[in-house]
Amino acid sequence: MVSGIYVYRKRKAAGITGFKTALTSICFYLIAVVNLLAFWFDFIGLISWALTLILLIAGAYFTKYLPPQQTEAK
Repeated sequence: MVSGIYVYRKRKAAGITGFKTALTSICFYLIAVVNLLAFWFDFIGLISWALTLILLIAGAYFTKYLPPQQTEAK
C-alpha cells in the first residue's frame, strides 16, 4: 500500500496522466496480490500460475504506453 501511494505521488509530480500509463504498475501489483493470496490460502496451482502469467504479459504489453524517460543534460 505504501508503494502504491509512492507511485501515485511520483506520477502526479511528473505530470503523468492517463490510465494506460498506470496499467503496468497495476498489473505488477496484482501479481504480488495473487501470489500472496495463493500462498496464504494454499491455492498454489494452475489458476494462480495462469493469472500470474497473464498479468505479467499484460504488464509487459502496457509498457509501450509509458512515457519516455527524460535524462538531465549537463
